[in-house]
Amino acid sequence: METPTVRWRRLLPRTPGRWAAAVAALAVLVGGGTWTAVADDGPPAVQREDRMLRPGGVPIDTSYFTAGGSGKRPAVLIGHGFGGSKNDVRAQAEKLAADGYAVLTWSARGFGRSGGAISLNDPDGEVKDVSGLIDWLAQRPEVELDKKGDPRVGLTGASYGGAVSLLAAGHDQRVDAIAPVITYWNLADALFPDGVFKKLWAGIFITTGGGCEKFEKRLCEMYERVAVSGKPDAAATKLLTERSPSAVADRIKVPSLLLQGQSDSLFPLGHADAMQKAISANGAPVSFDWISGGHDGGDNETARVEGRVGSWFDRYLKEETGTDTGPAFRVTRTGGIDSTDGAALKRGASSDTYPGLRSGGREIPLRATGGGGAPTENGTGTGTTGSAATGTGPATKPTGSTETFRNPAGSAPPAISAVPGVGGGLSQLSSLGVGLSLDFPGQFGRFESAPLATSVHVTGTPTAHVTVKATEGRDAVLFGKVYDVSPDGRQQVLPSQLVAPYRITPDQQGKPIELALPAVDHEFDAGHRMRLVFSATDLGYASPAEPATYTVTADGPLTVPTAPAVTTAAATLPWWTWGLPAAALVIAAGLLITARRRTATPAPDPALTDVPLQITGLSKKYAKSVDRYAVRELSFRVEKGQVLGLLGPNGAGKTTTLRMLMGLITPDEGEIRVFGQAIRPGAPVLSRVGAFVEGAGFLPHLSGRANLDLYWQATGRPAEDAYIEEALEIAGLGDALARAVRTYSQGMRQRLAIAQAMLGMPDLLILDEPTNGLDPPQIREMRDVMIRYAAGGRTVIVSSHLLSEVEQSCTHLVVMDRGRLVQAGPVAEITGSGDMILVTTADEVSEPLAEKVASLPGIGSAVRLDDGRGLLVRLDGATTSRLVADLVRLDVPVTGVGPHRRLEDAFLTLISGGAA
Repeated sequence: METPTVRWRRLLPRTPGRWAAAVAALAVLVGGGTWTAVADDGPPAVQREDRMLRPGGVPIDTSYFTAGGSGKRPAVLIGHGFGGSKNDVRAQAEKLAADGYAVLTWSARGFGRSGGAISLNDPDGEVKDVSGLIDWLAQRPEVELDKKGDPRVGLTGASYGGAVSLLAAGHDQRVDAIAPVITYWNLADALFPDGVFKKLWAGIFITTGGGCEKFEKRLCEMYERVAVSGKPDAAATKLLTERSPSAVADRIKVPSLLLQGQSDSLFPLGHADAMQKAISANGAPVSFDWISGGHDGGDNETARVEGRVGSWFDRYLKEETGTDTGPAFRVTRTGGIDSTDGAALKRGASSDTYPGLRSGGREIPLRATGGGGAPTENGTGTGTTGSAATGTGPATKPTGSTETFRNPAGSAPPAISAVPGVGGGLSQLSSLGVGLSLDFPGQFGRFESAPLATSVHVTGTPTAHVTVKATEGRDAVLFGKVYDVSPDGRQQVLPSQLVAPYRITPDQQGKPIELALPAVDHEFDAGHRMRLVFSATDLGYASPAEPATYTVTADGPLTVPTAPAVTTAAATLPWWTWGLPAAALVIAAGLLITARRRTATPAPDPALTDVPLQITGLSKKYAKSVDRYAVRELSFRVEKGQVLGLLGPNGAGKTTTLRMLMGLITPDEGEIRVFGQAIRPGAPVLSRVGAFVEGAGFLPHLSGRANLDLYWQATGRPAEDAYIEEALEIAGLGDALARAVRTYSQGMRQRLAIAQAMLGMPDLLILDEPTNGLDPPQIREMRDVMIRYAAGGRTVIVSSHLLSEVEQSCTHLVVMDRGRLVQAGPVAEITGSGDMILVTTADEVSEPLAEKVASLPGIGSAVRLDDGRGLLVRLDGATTSRLVADLVRLDVPVTGVGPHRRLEDAFLTLISGGAA
């Protein structure tokens, strides 16, 4: 049988002439693009090509990433989340490209710089665009083909991008593997679960998309119709279902890695459960991973998720059969707090097969305890407690299995469970007794278990059999949830802050029905109780406005899945508990034998106590290199109140220098002192340094202020040391602080990141490319932020490629090239400030003539302009009039002489003569 490689080789040109023709034809075929290098301080490893394509007739902004080598490679398409753009997935694209993939990212219709209206992954819209992008990949010479026009290609992406990955696999048979993350199976079921309108998330959907006018007209009309009525109609459900992966369930037959969030009230675990069942039924390999975070916030485990996605593609695109793709099912569990940094500890649990949502059902008897009393908030309440539930004494309400409660007029005030941006950020810590919930008296029914004799780990969907009745023949809209109640009854936690909505129509009422509760992974400790609550309202959903009375009868126990086949990684002693002592013995023996002693940290230098930064003889070689330097013999000094610009072309060593300055990497030679203290990883003096490097991560659903508060709390330092008001005043975010970060522009996010770096008002602030992605007004605002910060006597070091901005915002400069210092000093001194003279000429100046001018007395240097018609002359003692006289004497055809103060030309002049 002919393999894809053999078929491909047969189609390749066989002579150099044919190769040239093929390359030329390809260049005409794909059109021109803009290529840039993605580099740190080493040679550029990944190249990016930005271009506007029209795969479905609509302009789509794309970026194409490749790295090194001329061999064929599989391709990967990465989609972005709703409200984002291709820029959100750039880091993942670069990693996959460096790992040997051709990676294409794009901004979906209506987002970023792409055109068109948002049509929610319409098969004739966004899905058609993906097929067009696959067509484009098939024409790239470096992309591996299975056959002509059919590239070896995988798709991944989170949320909106995850859904289009599933849809593309169903609509385009050329897709070979997918890895959707925290996404939906049926969008109608996500926004209208069981016929109940998820109004809060739907509203966020619309606003995140830029407003109703940014959507396809039919979608906008549908949303407004449902939002006004508070109840989805058949047409709305049909419209969203047609654009959902579930519509092509029987056609998704490729290896699928499904990663779904536990902290997700938008697309809960049940969506991925439906994906798993459908794709497995088609005969395709499927692995399932319940990650810690989700749309409500929390830890999305980005590094682990991207690593697993990479392994999945290595196995099914590169066909590396030995690659470990992980277990068939894995769930991240939280258990305890890391005493060193306050972070939640996580461990994985797994099984060789997917257990489903109802494996290992255990029955928990319940008794009604009443929904009266004061509001129950964050686990505190004065409603009926233990006696009725445990049977140890008389109940304060009639015992039995029936609860009656009211749906208030206007469905207000509503109960609170999941609140995007508030509850979700805490949901990952629910196993630690942290949560947010609010049920109003008289508006809910409550059923409770006796104290648990042993702990119960619930993994999946609990179920309850109930009979429901509503007055006046109305629909009953209920919200079910299971609380974890402490032994004293004073604290309750809602696992993952999740609630399940139900619409029970009159024809369903008065009959026993089964209600599925939210799927969770949560451990109920021994002595705790399970509390099943049905509420008439919930803040996130639309409830009937008409008042009604509901009666709920528990017809049996609560059944909870325990998934016995899922085992948590053993809590064995960490390797370092035995490895470090053993290593210490080996090292000690080696030191004794060789008579080597560890070098002590240098003592503080009293003479530099007031000097923010002094670098002396700093050198750092590239990894595994004996003679190639990222930084070499670098020395400079920064004083208080300065705004220092660190300049240099790609590969100059700027980022390596900043990393050494922050203690992230150790220099091979030389010394860095901050306020007289030598820098080492973890040096105490680093608490006086604030840094903004390569952006900051924020919880998108929290406000800007809440993000800063959480960040400072994580440092463990006293709240009064944050100086948060001062930082905010300098950052100038104003009223935007109260808004969710997901609504921020790129400029606002950058300023929030700067404010985060300024918390504690560090004496030395380091900013690496703070104006990346900003428009001119935003760049001007960022310049003002830096100037205001330094005005208080503090020091700012900024690395940037925008020379015009550096010239306006910085007081001093350090120019680097190829790891060495080229020049350091005040901006005015480096740009010339009158000493740099621009001479224009009628004819081209020859190089020998330029050298003659440079050798004149009082002339520091003379460099020909790019077009040859002039010189850039630096005076070193000579006057302008003396220079003109000498030029006339040398028969230089002068047409103009004047001061030259542009940093850009001075910079180019400096690096053109930089050290080798």
